[in-house]
Amino acid sequence: MLGPDSVNIVLAIAESGIIETAVNDLLARSQLIMVENEVLRSSVKNHLARWHNRVKHRITRVGEQEHFQTEIALYQQTVQLSERAFMKQLPDLLQQLEWHSSFYTKARQLVDDKKTFNNPMFAHFFCDCWYKALCHDIKQAQLIEIESSKEKEYLELYQRIETLRNMQQITDQGGEGNVGRLWDMASAKLSRMDLSIIKRHAEFLKKHQELQNIAQQLGRMASQIDAPDFNSTQEEQATMSEEKSDQATDDIVGIHPSDDLNRLLPNETLFLAYPELEVVFYKHLIDKRLMNYRMQGKQRTLRKVHAQSAAHAPTEIEKGPFIICVDASGSMKGFPEQCAKALAYALMQIALAEERDCYVVLFSTQSIVYELTRQDGLREASDFLSYTFHGGTDLDLAIAKSIEQMNEARYNNADLIILSDFIAPKQNETILQQVQALKASKNRFHAVTLSRYGNPEVMSMFDHCWHYHPNVFGRFIKKW
Repeated sequence: MLGPDSVNIVLAIAESGIIETAVNDLLARSQLIMVENEVLRSSVKNHLARWHNRVKHRITRVGEQEHFQTEIALYQQTVQLSERAFMKQLPDLLQQLEWHSSFYTKARQLVDDKKTFNNPMFAHFFCDCWYKALCHDIKQAQLIEIESSKEKEYLELYQRIETLRNMQQITDQGGEGNVGRLWDMASAKLSRMDLSIIKRHAEFLKKHQELQNIAQQLGRMASQIDAPDFNSTQEEQATMSEEKSDQATDDIVGIHPSDDLNRLLPNETLFLAYPELEVVFYKHLIDKRLMNYRMQGKQRTLRKVHAQSAAHAPTEIEKGPFIICVDASGSMKGFPEQCAKALAYALMQIALAEERDCYVVLFSTQSIVYELTRQDGLREASDFLSYTFHGGTDLDLAIAKSIEQMNEARYNNADLIILSDFIAPKQNETILQQVQALKASKNRFHAVTLSRYGNPEVMSMFDHCWHYHPNVFGRFIKKW
């Protein structure tokens, strides 16, 4: 072979440490803009680890570009030639390099240098220089790709950290534990108007502590259910069990060939009485062919078994999502609208802290769904909070939409909250039967009425009902 193998050239360069250098550089630069928050620092490191894997995949694909693939294939063909074949094909090789490689200029210089050209090791030297040039070109292309990706990643890091700083209200409310999930949601860039809308509702929520109390009660509901399949734990219990064992010596049940001298039949020792037969005894011992008593009995052993038992202390229960149906009809405009948005905002914070999903279904004569805890959840929250209520009320539409979602398995132990003035007719029997079936799957149905004139018959289908309609004087004191 005239030169080194190039099969793994691209991967070798990718693993040479240039990606780790870029990651360390990004981490060092991000330290300058990071707040003092250990969970946030961990989120940045995890984010950069994912970027490391993505960029490694991207730079290994740099070598798949057509001009690199053509040159690598040409190089591999060339290094397999003999020295004589190489010299014979050199003119044609130079012609191909002129079109496909930056090494062409250097190759022409090597050929034109008579001293180098006449050296017996010229073919090996030529291929070695070509290999180095090829490595350099690929590495430079990979460095350009990394630098481009690194700058984009730095801007994204800066934007996420700035978003989290601006969302300090949410971070403080949920504690450091929810920062990791909030970090994923911070990919959405929020304008000043978006931030202003969110902060305005956060301030409204602070002034109306009763709404915050309702949200906290709703958050605790999923932990207070009384069901064996949720409130039970797997415990290890030690039990004594009796098993048949050949090691126990309770009974003689037969004979068998073995090498156990303790259970040896008496007639087997006759071989030892005669020097001529002693070697036969030892051969049978090595081959495990000495006749032994077969013993069997019952052996008591202590075993650990896993068993379901009722929990005597609070246990960790997998909590389902919040589904918040908000009446967006014209009758909700004004103070009820502010309360509904603020309560949904409070539930979003609880969902972040408890790693639950949070959906908002706006309904009037049609429905719109917002997912507040997905990747761009902050953008969804801003869009929801800026939505203007108008139109009529179709409560059946909201309940039907929610039932459709809650029939999926991942909605076990979910909380459906309807925020409305409940000025609507009673639901039909079909909907009520579907609601009862979902309650049997440990789902809960809650109502928060924001009017004094709600239909009491509608309320009968809910597990819990809250009434929130402060008087005019109370609204004046807590005006936002």
